[in-house]
Amino acid sequence: MKELIADFTKQLKQALDIAKQSTLRNSTDEITNAVISGMGGSGIGGNITIEAVAAELRIPIVVNKDYVLPNYVNKHSLVIISSYSGDTEETVQSLEEALEKGAKIVCITSGGKIAETANKKNIDLILVPPGMPPRAALAYSVTQLLHILNFFFIIPGTFRKDIEAAIKLIDAEQKDIMKNAKETADVISDKLPVLYSTAKMESVALRFRQQLNENSKLLGWYNVFPEMNHNELEGWKNKNKDIAVIIFRNENDPARTAKRIDVSKEIIKKYTPHIIETYSKGNSVLEKMFYLIHWGDWVSYFVAEKNGTDMMDIRAINYLKSELSK
Repeated sequence: MKELIADFTKQLKQALDIAKQSTLRNSTDEITNAVISGMGGSGIGGNITIEAVAAELRIPIVVNKDYVLPNYVNKHSLVIISSYSGDTEETVQSLEEALEKGAKIVCITSGGKIAETANKKNIDLILVPPGMPPRAALAYSVTQLLHILNFFFIIPGTFRKDIEAAIKLIDAEQKDIMKNAKETADVISDKLPVLYSTAKMESVALRFRQQLNENSKLLGWYNVFPEMNHNELEGWKNKNKDIAVIIFRNENDPARTAKRIDVSKEIIKKYTPHIIETYSKGNSVLEKMFYLIHWGDWVSYFVAEKNGTDMMDIRAINYLKSELSK
Protein backbone atom coordinates (compact mmCIF):
# COMPACT_ATOMS: atom_id res chain seq x y z
CA MET A 1 0.00 0.00 0.00
CA LYS A 2 2.87 2.38 0.72
CA GLU A 3 4.13 1.93 -2.83
CA LEU A 4 0.65 2.38 -4.28
CA ILE A 5 0.14 5.65 -2.41
CA ALA A 6 3.60 6.89 -3.39
CA ASP A 7 2.83 6.12 -7.05
CA PHE A 8 -0.30 8.28 -7.16
CA THR A 9 1.09 10.78 -9.67
CA LYS A 10 2.53 7.97 -11.82
CA GLN A 11 -0.95 6.46 -11.89
CA LEU A 12 -2.41 9.80 -12.95
CA LYS A 13 0.06 9.99 -15.84
CA GLN A 14 -0.76 6.45 -16.93
CA ALA A 15 -4.47 7.16 -16.58
CA LEU A 16 -4.18 10.11 -18.96
CA ASP A 17 -2.48 7.84 -21.51
CA ILE A 18 -5.23 5.24 -21.14
CA ALA A 19 -7.87 7.92 -21.72
CA LYS A 20 -6.13 9.10 -24.90
CA GLN A 21 -6.03 5.57 -26.27
CA SER A 22 -9.61 4.65 -25.39
CA THR A 23 -12.26 4.24 -28.06
CA LEU A 24 -15.74 5.58 -27.32
CA ARG A 25 -18.78 5.89 -29.57
CA ASN A 26 -21.37 8.63 -29.59
CA SER A 27 -24.91 7.85 -28.49
CA THR A 28 -27.58 7.55 -31.16
CA ASP A 29 -29.91 9.52 -28.87
CA GLU A 30 -29.50 12.89 -27.19
CA ILE A 31 -27.99 12.56 -23.70
CA THR A 32 -30.01 14.56 -21.17
CA ASN A 33 -28.79 13.06 -17.88
CA ALA A 34 -26.00 10.87 -16.56
CA VAL A 35 -25.46 8.33 -13.79
CA ILE A 36 -22.18 7.01 -12.42
CA SER A 37 -22.79 3.62 -10.82
CA GLY A 38 -20.13 2.22 -8.48
CA MET A 39 -19.39 1.16 -4.92
CA GLY A 40 -16.63 1.75 -2.38
CA GLY A 41 -13.24 2.58 -3.86
CA SER A 42 -14.78 2.71 -7.34
CA GLY A 43 -17.86 4.70 -6.36
CA ILE A 44 -15.92 7.45 -4.58
CA GLY A 45 -14.41 8.38 -7.93
CA GLY A 46 -17.87 9.42 -9.04
CA ASN A 47 -18.35 11.70 -6.02
CA ILE A 48 -14.96 13.33 -6.56
CA THR A 49 -15.57 13.80 -10.28
CA ILE A 50 -18.96 15.43 -9.90
CA GLU A 51 -17.75 17.85 -7.22
CA ALA A 52 -14.62 18.72 -9.19
CA VAL A 53 -16.62 19.75 -12.28
CA ALA A 54 -19.87 20.89 -10.63
CA ALA A 55 -19.53 24.42 -12.01
CA GLU A 56 -19.07 23.10 -15.57
CA LEU A 57 -21.72 20.36 -15.85
CA ARG A 58 -24.09 20.81 -18.77
CA ILE A 59 -26.61 18.15 -17.70
CA PRO A 60 -27.68 16.63 -14.36
CA ILE A 61 -25.48 13.78 -13.09
CA VAL A 62 -25.68 11.64 -9.97
CA VAL A 63 -23.71 8.84 -8.32
CA ASN A 64 -25.61 5.59 -7.79
CA LYS A 65 -24.41 3.36 -4.93
CA ASP A 66 -27.07 0.70 -4.99
CA TYR A 67 -28.37 -2.24 -6.98
CA VAL A 68 -31.13 -0.21 -8.63
CA LEU A 69 -30.69 2.72 -11.02
CA PRO A 70 -32.83 5.87 -10.74
CA ASN A 71 -36.25 5.32 -12.30
CA TYR A 72 -35.74 8.09 -14.86
CA VAL A 73 -32.87 6.30 -16.63
CA ASN A 74 -33.78 5.68 -20.26
CA LYS A 75 -32.33 5.89 -23.78
CA HIS A 76 -31.41 9.54 -23.14
CA SER A 77 -29.24 8.59 -20.15
CA LEU A 78 -25.50 8.03 -20.04
CA VAL A 79 -24.76 5.31 -17.49
CA ILE A 80 -21.11 4.90 -16.53
CA ILE A 81 -20.44 1.56 -14.86
CA SER A 82 -17.39 1.87 -12.59
CA SER A 83 -16.16 -1.29 -10.89
CA TYR A 84 -12.44 -1.89 -10.54
CA SER A 85 -12.79 -5.62 -10.00
CA GLY A 86 -15.57 -5.97 -12.53
CA ASP A 87 -17.44 -8.28 -10.17
CA THR A 88 -19.07 -5.87 -7.71
CA GLU A 89 -22.51 -7.35 -7.12
CA GLU A 90 -24.46 -4.09 -6.98
CA THR A 91 -22.72 -2.61 -10.01
CA VAL A 92 -23.15 -5.77 -12.12
CA GLN A 93 -26.89 -5.55 -11.47
CA SER A 94 -26.88 -1.84 -12.37
CA LEU A 95 -25.26 -2.75 -15.70
CA GLU A 96 -27.97 -5.31 -16.41
CA GLU A 97 -30.67 -2.74 -15.62
CA ALA A 98 -29.01 -0.09 -17.80
CA LEU A 99 -29.09 -2.55 -20.69
CA GLU A 100 -32.80 -3.20 -20.12
CA LYS A 101 -33.53 0.53 -20.06
CA GLY A 102 -31.67 1.15 -23.31
CA ALA A 103 -29.22 3.66 -21.84
CA LYS A 104 -25.91 4.60 -23.43
CA ILE A 105 -23.36 2.66 -21.36
CA VAL A 106 -19.63 3.01 -20.83
CA CYS A 107 -17.78 0.62 -18.49
CA ILE A 108 -14.59 1.25 -16.51
CA THR A 109 -13.04 -1.89 -15.04
CA SER A 110 -9.98 -4.11 -14.90
CA GLY A 111 -11.91 -7.22 -15.95
CA GLY A 112 -14.44 -9.57 -14.36
CA LYS A 113 -18.11 -9.99 -15.26
CA ILE A 114 -18.46 -6.38 -16.36
CA ALA A 115 -15.67 -6.69 -18.93
CA GLU A 116 -17.18 -9.96 -20.15
CA THR A 117 -20.62 -8.39 -20.53
CA ALA A 118 -19.22 -5.31 -22.24
CA ASN A 119 -17.39 -7.46 -24.81
CA LYS A 120 -20.40 -9.73 -25.33
CA LYS A 121 -22.90 -6.86 -25.70
CA ASN A 122 -20.56 -4.56 -27.66
CA ILE A 123 -20.57 -1.91 -24.92
CA ASP A 124 -17.90 0.80 -24.75
CA LEU A 125 -15.19 -0.40 -22.37
CA ILE A 126 -12.14 1.24 -20.80
CA LEU A 127 -9.77 -1.25 -19.20
CA VAL A 128 -7.50 -0.12 -16.36
CA PRO A 129 -4.51 -2.01 -14.90
CA PRO A 130 -5.50 -4.95 -12.64
CA GLY A 131 -3.95 -6.21 -9.42
CA MET A 132 -4.66 -3.36 -6.98
CA PRO A 133 -7.16 -2.86 -4.16
CA PRO A 134 -9.98 -0.73 -5.65
CA ARG A 135 -9.26 2.07 -3.17
CA ALA A 136 -5.74 2.35 -4.60
CA ALA A 137 -6.99 2.78 -8.17
CA LEU A 138 -8.63 6.19 -7.67
CA ALA A 139 -6.36 7.96 -10.16
CA TYR A 140 -7.56 5.65 -12.93
CA SER A 141 -11.28 5.91 -12.19
CA VAL A 142 -11.44 9.70 -11.79
CA THR A 143 -9.39 10.34 -14.93
CA GLN A 144 -11.52 7.99 -17.04
CA LEU A 145 -14.73 9.48 -15.67
CA LEU A 146 -13.59 12.97 -16.59
CA HIS A 147 -12.54 11.74 -20.04
CA ILE A 148 -15.94 10.14 -20.64
CA LEU A 149 -17.85 13.24 -19.52
CA ASN A 150 -15.72 15.34 -21.84
CA PHE A 151 -16.23 12.97 -24.77
CA PHE A 152 -20.00 13.34 -24.46
CA PHE A 153 -19.68 17.16 -24.16
CA ILE A 154 -20.91 17.18 -20.57
CA ILE A 155 -17.79 19.05 -19.41
CA PRO A 156 -15.03 20.93 -21.27
CA GLY A 157 -11.57 19.43 -21.78
CA THR A 158 -9.70 21.55 -19.23
CA PHE A 159 -9.48 18.60 -16.82
CA ARG A 160 -6.33 17.36 -18.56
CA LYS A 161 -4.42 20.53 -17.70
CA ASP A 162 -5.77 20.35 -14.15
CA ILE A 163 -4.52 16.78 -13.73
CA GLU A 164 -1.12 17.67 -15.17
CA ALA A 165 -0.92 20.61 -12.75
CA ALA A 166 -1.89 18.34 -9.86
CA ILE A 167 0.90 15.93 -10.79
CA LYS A 168 3.49 18.71 -10.69
CA LEU A 169 2.11 20.10 -7.44
CA ILE A 170 2.04 16.79 -5.58
CA ASP A 171 5.49 15.76 -6.83
CA ALA A 172 6.91 19.09 -5.65
CA GLU A 173 5.15 18.92 -2.27
CA GLN A 174 5.57 15.19 -1.61
CA LYS A 175 8.05 15.45 1.27
CA ASP A 176 6.03 18.11 3.07
CA ILE A 177 2.78 16.20 2.50
CA MET A 178 4.26 13.05 4.04
CA LYS A 179 5.79 14.96 6.97
CA ASN A 180 2.51 16.69 7.79
CA ALA A 181 0.55 13.46 7.31
CA LYS A 182 2.78 11.62 9.77
CA GLU A 183 2.40 14.37 12.36
CA THR A 184 -1.37 14.13 11.97
CA ALA A 185 -1.28 10.33 12.22
CA ASP A 186 0.62 10.59 15.49
CA VAL A 187 -2.27 12.63 16.92
CA ILE A 188 -5.22 10.59 15.65
CA SER A 189 -3.88 7.01 15.74
CA ASP A 190 -5.59 6.23 19.06
CA LYS A 191 -8.51 8.62 18.66
CA LEU A 192 -11.98 8.64 17.13
CA PRO A 193 -11.59 10.82 14.01
CA VAL A 194 -14.29 13.38 13.20
CA LEU A 195 -13.87 14.92 9.77
CA TYR A 196 -15.27 18.19 8.46
CA SER A 197 -15.11 19.86 5.06
CA THR A 198 -17.06 22.39 3.05
CA ALA A 199 -20.10 21.06 1.20
CA LYS A 200 -18.34 21.52 -2.13
CA MET A 201 -15.57 19.16 -1.04
CA GLU A 202 -17.63 16.57 0.80
CA SER A 203 -16.07 13.78 -1.27
CA VAL A 204 -12.63 14.61 0.18
CA ALA A 205 -13.89 13.98 3.71
CA LEU A 206 -15.78 10.87 2.57
CA ARG A 207 -12.69 9.48 0.84
CA PHE A 208 -10.58 10.12 3.94
CA ARG A 209 -13.10 8.36 6.17
CA GLN A 210 -13.11 5.39 3.80
CA GLN A 211 -9.31 5.21 3.87
CA LEU A 212 -9.26 5.36 7.66
CA ASN A 213 -11.85 2.55 7.67
CA GLU A 214 -10.10 0.22 5.21
CA ASN A 215 -6.44 1.09 5.64
CA SER A 216 -6.28 2.09 9.30
CA LYS A 217 -9.20 -0.03 10.61
CA LEU A 218 -10.64 2.99 12.41
CA LEU A 219 -14.26 4.02 12.76
CA GLY A 220 -15.17 7.69 12.47
CA TRP A 221 -17.65 10.05 10.90
CA TYR A 222 -17.75 13.13 8.74
CA ASN A 223 -20.01 16.10 8.10
CA VAL A 224 -19.91 19.31 6.08
CA PHE A 225 -20.22 23.05 6.57
CA PRO A 226 -22.63 24.77 6.69
CA GLU A 227 -25.01 21.81 7.23
CA MET A 228 -23.39 20.67 10.48
CA ASN A 229 -24.10 24.10 11.97
CA HIS A 230 -27.81 23.28 11.86
CA ASN A 231 -27.66 20.02 13.80
CA GLU A 232 -24.36 18.33 14.69
CA LEU A 233 -22.89 21.39 16.41
CA GLU A 234 -25.39 20.86 19.25
CA GLY A 235 -23.95 17.37 19.76
CA TRP A 236 -20.72 18.84 21.11
CA LYS A 237 -21.69 18.92 24.79
CA ASN A 238 -19.22 16.64 26.58
CA LYS A 239 -15.46 16.86 26.89
CA ASN A 240 -13.74 13.94 25.17
CA LYS A 241 -9.97 13.81 24.69
CA ASP A 242 -10.39 10.61 22.67
CA ILE A 243 -11.93 12.52 19.74
CA ALA A 244 -9.71 14.17 17.13
CA VAL A 245 -11.19 16.66 14.67
CA ILE A 246 -9.73 17.22 11.21
CA ILE A 247 -11.00 20.14 9.14
CA PHE A 248 -10.28 20.34 5.41
CA ARG A 249 -10.01 23.96 4.32
CA ASN A 250 -9.26 26.07 1.25
CA GLU A 251 -7.92 29.60 1.08
CA ASN A 252 -10.76 30.56 -1.27
CA ASP A 253 -13.64 29.09 0.76
CA PRO A 254 -16.71 31.39 0.68
CA ALA A 255 -16.39 34.10 3.32
CA ARG A 256 -19.53 33.11 5.23
CA THR A 257 -18.54 29.44 5.23
CA ALA A 258 -15.04 30.29 6.45
CA LYS A 259 -16.57 32.37 9.25
CA ARG A 260 -18.80 29.47 10.24
CA ILE A 261 -15.78 27.16 10.40
CA ASP A 262 -13.85 29.60 12.58
CA VAL A 263 -16.72 30.05 15.05
CA SER A 264 -17.51 26.32 15.10
CA LYS A 265 -13.86 25.55 15.80
CA GLU A 266 -13.94 27.76 18.89
CA ILE A 267 -17.02 25.94 20.16
CA ILE A 268 -15.53 22.48 19.55
CA LYS A 269 -12.28 23.48 21.28
CA LYS A 270 -14.18 23.46 24.56
CA TYR A 271 -14.72 19.72 24.23
CA THR A 272 -11.55 18.34 22.63
CA PRO A 273 -8.01 19.72 22.41
CA HIS A 274 -7.30 17.78 19.23
CA ILE A 275 -8.27 19.95 16.27
CA ILE A 276 -6.23 19.83 13.08
CA GLU A 277 -6.78 22.09 10.09
CA THR A 278 -5.25 21.13 6.76
CA TYR A 279 -5.36 23.54 3.83
CA SER A 280 -5.40 22.55 0.19
CA LYS A 281 -2.89 23.77 -2.36
CA GLY A 282 -3.32 24.34 -6.07
CA ASN A 283 -5.43 26.51 -8.35
CA SER A 284 -8.27 24.40 -9.77
CA VAL A 285 -10.82 22.50 -7.70
CA LEU A 286 -9.39 19.22 -9.00
CA GLU A 287 -5.85 20.16 -7.95
CA LYS A 288 -7.03 21.07 -4.46
CA MET A 289 -9.01 17.86 -4.12
CA PHE A 290 -6.17 15.62 -5.29
CA TYR A 291 -3.76 17.38 -2.93
CA LEU A 292 -6.01 16.80 0.10
CA ILE A 293 -6.89 13.26 -0.95
CA HIS A 294 -3.22 12.32 -1.32
CA TRP A 295 -2.49 13.83 2.09
CA GLY A 296 -5.33 11.80 3.60
CA ASP A 297 -4.10 8.59 1.99
CA TRP A 298 -0.72 9.11 3.63
CA VAL A 299 -2.35 9.80 6.99
CA SER A 300 -4.24 6.50 6.75
CA TYR A 301 -0.96 4.72 5.95
CA PHE A 302 0.94 6.24 8.87
CA VAL A 303 -1.91 5.49 11.29
CA ALA A 304 -1.84 1.84 10.21
CA GLU A 305 1.93 1.76 10.51
CA LYS A 306 1.88 3.28 14.00
CA ASN A 307 -0.79 0.84 15.17
CA GLY A 308 0.80 -2.21 13.55
CA THR A 309 -2.27 -2.71 11.34
CA ASP A 310 -2.33 -4.85 8.22
CA MET A 311 -3.70 -2.42 5.63
CA MET A 312 -4.39 -5.15 3.08
CA ASP A 313 -6.53 -7.23 5.43
CA ILE A 314 -10.23 -6.86 4.53
CA ARG A 315 -11.51 -10.10 6.05
CA ALA A 316 -14.79 -8.54 7.23
CA ILE A 317 -15.66 -7.42 3.70
CA ASN A 318 -14.57 -10.75 2.25
CA TYR A 319 -16.65 -12.64 4.82
CA LEU A 320 -19.71 -10.59 3.87
CA LYS A 321 -19.16 -11.35 0.18
CA SER A 322 -18.78 -15.06 0.86
CA GLU A 323 -22.01 -15.15 2.85
CA LEU A 324 -23.89 -13.27 0.12
CA SER A 325 -22.65 -15.73 -2.48
CA LYS A 326 -24.23 -18.71 -0.73
